[in-house]
Amino acid sequence: MAPYISAKRKGIHITNLTRTARFLSEACDLVFDAASKENQFLIVGTKKKAADSVARAAIKARCHYVNKKWLGGMLTNWSTTETRLHKFRDLRMEQKTGGINRLPKRDAAMLKRQLSHLQTYLGGIKYMTGLPDIVIIIDQQEEDTALRECITLGIPTICLIDTNCDPDLADISIPANDDAIASIRLILNKLVFAICEGRSRYIRKP
Repeated sequence: MAPYISAKRKGIHITNLTRTARFLSEACDLVFDAASKENQFLIVGTKKKAADSVARAAIKARCHYVNKKWLGGMLTNWSTTETRLHKFRDLRMEQKTGGINRLPKRDAAMLKRQLSHLQTYLGGIKYMTGLPDIVIIIDQQEEDTALRECITLGIPTICLIDTNCDPDLADISIPANDDAIASIRLILNKLVFAICEGRSRYIRKP
């Protein structure tokens, strides 16, 4: 991480903001180009400080997201994830049409618990029909399992990395303080803007 650190003060490493700007710009170019080709994105950030910002950013840019807990095998065992998503969609439809409430109380309560559980962990990917084209990860260490799955599958990744991370694991690593909500929001806002601009370009194509 040495090239990404500009100084050390009172035992705290200071991120090189020139590097941050450079790699953020590269990431924005990548997502803009991908969005203009109608590629699909997944944003992952499950720690409490990032969860709300991840959900808002993903919804704004019409991306899939995981902000509660990464379920192991979510991507590498896609067939199982797909089965869970089908179950989730079926239960949501049952709830909307009132089918669950027509069941005996005990059965209805069990299905409502299942639905709540699926909403918590799969709600952000409920419309995902296949593997994402690019995964954006907030906090490399926290989301190590997600990153490893992307590496295994060859899915390009953009990672926010703090001074204690390995910058060589992701395709584009953006050095930043991944514990600071302002830092997370700033980078997400830049990426979301680029994705939205890319999508607009796709829509405008003749």
